[in-house]
Amino acid sequence: MTTPQQFQSSDRRIDLDWVRILAFGLLIFYHIGMLYVSWGFHIKSVHRLTWMEPVMLFLNPWRLSLLFLVSGVATRFMLGKSSLASLAGARSARLLIPLIFGMLVIVPPQAYLQIVESLGHLAGFFDFYTRHYFAFGAQFCPKPCIVLPTWNHLWFVVYLWIYTMALIGVLALWPAGADRLGRKLADMLAGPRLLIVPCLLYAAWRLVLFPAFPSTHALFGDWYNHADHATAFLIGFLLARHEGIWRDVERQRWVALLAAAACFFAFILVRAGLFTPSPALKWAAASAYGCYQWLAIAAVLGFARRTFTADGPARRYLTDAIFPYYIVHQTAIIVIAHQLHGSGLSAGIEASIVIVGTALTCVATYEIVRRVAWVRPLFGLRAAPRTLRRVEQQPA
Repeated sequence: MTTPQQFQSSDRRIDLDWVRILAFGLLIFYHIGMLYVSWGFHIKSVHRLTWMEPVMLFLNPWRLSLLFLVSGVATRFMLGKSSLASLAGARSARLLIPLIFGMLVIVPPQAYLQIVESLGHLAGFFDFYTRHYFAFGAQFCPKPCIVLPTWNHLWFVVYLWIYTMALIGVLALWPAGADRLGRKLADMLAGPRLLIVPCLLYAAWRLVLFPAFPSTHALFGDWYNHADHATAFLIGFLLARHEGIWRDVERQRWVALLAAAACFFAFILVRAGLFTPSPALKWAAASAYGCYQWLAIAAVLGFARRTFTADGPARRYLTDAIFPYYIVHQTAIIVIAHQLHGSGLSAGIEASIVIVGTALTCVATYEIVRRVAWVRPLFGLRAAPRTLRRVEQQPA
């Protein structure tokens, strides 16, 4: 049985470390799956595995919002140990250095191979990098018409930095805001309202903002994603220190899971086209999608709090490793998948090679990076490697 003291004695939330690790792990597998479904991606396999799409839809509504919520919790704990100026500096170093490095070094092969597979660009990577990548505008239009340079999967880092800096700006003007709003939000979400109120909010974003502002990850004009992810970030930040809410999350985990399953089932039935389309049906599907987002997040957090209570070397290793994994994984996926084009391999063998190759690339990258002090900040790690003392690092 988990006791409250386990969570009050330290700002280290073992359960949320594991949530972050597993969420990033799911993200890596999700991007591998994008090679095989009918949705757009930077490159595509010749194989189409449409049976994967319901599985991808099961993850898609909540996986990224969950990461932003965990990041909000981590930000609150960091603020308890440092000033606003120190927090701004630490988060900027942790996020902007990897972002810039990633846009200059890690991401360009993704954009290049997308052009190669779309247009057969044969001038070579050096020509692409020097003549096109730093154009600061649309290139190779009308199709695929990529705006270069690009951050691709590193958009998460951009958004997280923006939300953190905006929050710091608000707290600079209203220092008591975090505690005051946190108490009000905790009171508002007490009991069954914990599942109901955020559910209604996420449904509202889906109904009102998504039709007008579909997802772009381009920062400007991406208002649905900002509402979605900033809401999760603020919920995590404001509720981080309210132990009663976390006990409620754990207590209501089964209710959240069953309600999430019902909402997902309703959404899938409509998406599958089993009913005659109508405005009312679209409204119901969007509402079910929005509610599913929050209910799935609540279920994951509740079960994680109950299950992941013990620390160990695997958690300590992966807490540091997962962010470098995230930085390199999509480039590894795209490079490996491109090399397998025309190989004639079955979908199963091809996917296995992509999975194993991506995992090995992530592990090898981290094992090299963590041993070189000046390289570590490029991948979001502190410049000084861990000492024998347990120097813990809050998750992104």
